[in-house]
Amino acid sequence: MLWIRYVYVQPNRATALWTNEKGDTTMIKEVNNSVSVDDLKKFKDEVLHKYPKKVAKKRDKAILLNDPETPPQIQANVRTIPGIITQRGCTYAGCKGVVLGPTRDIINITHGPIGCGFYSWLTRRNQTKPETETDENFMMYCFSTDMQDSNIVFGGEEKLKQAIREAYELFHPKAIAIFSTCPVGLIGDDVHRVARHMKEEIGGDINIFGFSCEGYRGVSQSAGHHIANNGLFKNLIGRDDEKRGDLKYRVNLLGEYNIGGDAFELERVFEKCGINLIATFSGNSTIQKFENAHTADLNMVMCHRSINYVAEMMETAFGIPWIKVQPIGADSTAKMLRKIGQYFGDQELIDKIEEVIADEMVAVTAAREKALKKTNGKTAMLFVGGSRAHHYQNLFEELGMSTLSAGYEFGHRDDYEGRVVIPTIQIDADSRNIEEITVTKDEARYNPRKTEEELKALEADGMEFNGYEGLMPQMAKGSLVIDDLSHYEMEKLIELYKPDVFCAGIKEKFCVQKMGVPLKQLHSYDYGGPYAGFKGAINFYEDIEMIACSTIWKEMKAPWESETYVEAQYAY
Repeated sequence: MLWIRYVYVQPNRATALWTNEKGDTTMIKEVNNSVSVDDLKKFKDEVLHKYPKKVAKKRDKAILLNDPETPPQIQANVRTIPGIITQRGCTYAGCKGVVLGPTRDIINITHGPIGCGFYSWLTRRNQTKPETETDENFMMYCFSTDMQDSNIVFGGEEKLKQAIREAYELFHPKAIAIFSTCPVGLIGDDVHRVARHMKEEIGGDINIFGFSCEGYRGVSQSAGHHIANNGLFKNLIGRDDEKRGDLKYRVNLLGEYNIGGDAFELERVFEKCGINLIATFSGNSTIQKFENAHTADLNMVMCHRSINYVAEMMETAFGIPWIKVQPIGADSTAKMLRKIGQYFGDQELIDKIEEVIADEMVAVTAAREKALKKTNGKTAMLFVGGSRAHHYQNLFEELGMSTLSAGYEFGHRDDYEGRVVIPTIQIDADSRNIEEITVTKDEARYNPRKTEEELKALEADGMEFNGYEGLMPQMAKGSLVIDDLSHYEMEKLIELYKPDVFCAGIKEKFCVQKMGVPLKQLHSYDYGGPYAGFKGAINFYEDIEMIACSTIWKEMKAPWESETYVEAQYAY
């Protein structure tokens, strides 16, 4: 006998019943739409049930219930399943848009269609501040070869050469970088050969180099980060040995991209403490800072996924140790500063850092207490980047908010489970598409900043070098960890758990908000920021208090949420 299931949907409730061809009814049940946060396993069961078997088997490995004491093995850095709407970007975006894009005095030429150049042009709201009005700043320009059909058929190398000539004649830059896009790789244009040819043609001290960062080269923008790291090390780092500025407390900050002015706030804090910031990779950066970065005495890695390669290369070549920091949140910023003081071991610096922390925390504490009255107990979800979904949990914790679910767009297993799992990660075919460069000790400039005994003493005192615990140890037991969240999974998360704020990117923003949940972009901060450092924490408290505590989102109802309607499905 054929049974048809009807669902009468009304605001905040659904009545389900089954009826047969004779009109008999059975199984009448009222379902309350509010779902317990503790029942997060329900999400995984419902989502996997909807997928085809092969897809469900693959996604099952990427959707996990967390155990912070024994982090489960997650599937990450693998190809997105065709047909799934992903949050991810391409390899080109990771190389040009993320790592090299924030540098103001390199002309970055996109070799490809104009859309690729425009897509990667300041969409992350990277800021910069030239020291004088005459200093070069090319960030407001979008440089592209604008490849057309004829270039695809007959080749685009000559057009690229002409673009380089025009750029040099107009601006006379110190450096020009060339970025390959998908069609360039498909037709075989050699950007490295063009770079060498044009460097000889122009002559002088100009530095011209290329990146084989075609969008399809890796599974996500993470591959582009790796390619950019290789290029930075081969073409820029170590070309200037002059030690500029104060010779004490010399540090680099890696993986900070000055979104919304984050780098400006951190530069202010470092200067206030008397810490000499040599280079930031790559927010508010210049060629000279890159070339001079090897003169620092400590590397601090902020975004582990995008820049850890350079940190390891610089340690191997120049003897500079690196530590993981995350100056997102006032408490985390204070922790970073204390790590710097501990590393250098100078009591004058340690005392100054404590003085600065005490001074800055007055305003921070007042802002936090004000916001906490409204934000305490609220919930958040974060699906962004390769470190931000971890870092920003610190700020939500300071606001008394819990993270129900989080994950990365382009993270690897070590970003989730910690670097301890790196030896167990198998290299797949996609990873082999990325050039692995061999880095050796620079015999002329290798200078261990700390002896083995000094490093061991610091480690015994609680300082960790070359380490990162990952996202999972910080998240609560039973919370959902999801890699490469799909659009369908995002909708089900919101439908089941209705978080007070959802953090993701521009592609997800308006879909989420139409579901009645506010979304905060953590790629570009919407129109806010900075959110790093002490003043950044205050800005974040204020913004989240307004966003998560506004009642306007509850008033947003789609027609099917505010009107009764009938759904039906066949069952045999």
